[in-house]
Amino acid sequence: MKERILKNWTLTRALFLVLGTIIIIQSILSQQWFGILFGSYFASMGLFSFGCAAGNCYGGSCAVETKKSSETQK
Repeated sequence: MKERILKNWTLTRALFLVLGTIIIIQSILSQQWFGILFGSYFASMGLFSFGCAAGNCYGGSCAVETKKSSETQK
């Protein structure tokens, strides 16, 4: 978990974290409590690198192998 938070920072992750934090602060100031949940989701995506902020599946577990067709094997 520590490695996931501290490594592989991209611009996308930073933007998710910053924008999520801004949404949380703005929601608190305007007393829109549902916005805190919305902002927390985006901030946690940036902080913990899951969802869209990860860019690709973390750890490469979602890699799809290409199959060779029968025509290319001849």
